Amino acid sequence: MRKNKTTILGIAAMTAALLAGTASAASDPLKAFPPAQEGYERVVINLPQVKDTERFRVQLIPGQTIEADCNTRSLSGEIKKETAQGWGYDYWVVSNVGPGPTTMMACPNNSKVEKFVAVYSDELIRYNPRLPVVVYVPKGVELRYKIWTSPEKATVAKAQ
Repeated sequence: MRKNKTTILGIAAMTAALLAGTASAASDPLKAFPPAQEGYERVVINLPQVKDTERFRVQLIPGQTIEADCNTRSLSGEIKKETAQGWGYDYWVVSNVGPGPTTMMACPNNSKVEKFVAVYSDELIRYNPRLPVVVYVPKGVELRYKIWTSPEKATVAKAQ
């Protein structure tokens, strides 16, 4: 009987610790995420509540505003998903941002304008308004995002 009592007390203690961790994450949702490393900034996106989250996705668009000519260009870089240790929450790290591919057209009058140039990524992440979307970007890199949605009903594909 003593062994069962010890086991029950151990389970109760673990449950209390888990609930305390969940409560502290609810009061400070960023507590679960590591601080930004040197040379990086932590950027947080708080998504609005929606009716059907499965119809929504988020696209992360890191980039920089630079003086550029008429050529089409992008930046190279990586967007890597990581998981907060002990919490299981996902966050993203943008790294290796640098010059990327560009077209080589002759521009009239060598004209240049300020424009946002993005790191190309076609990955869409799950929409979860209960947790912040946490992204670590190198200092000097701006993070923009788009929210994508799909129709309520899927279209049926026809065999040909």
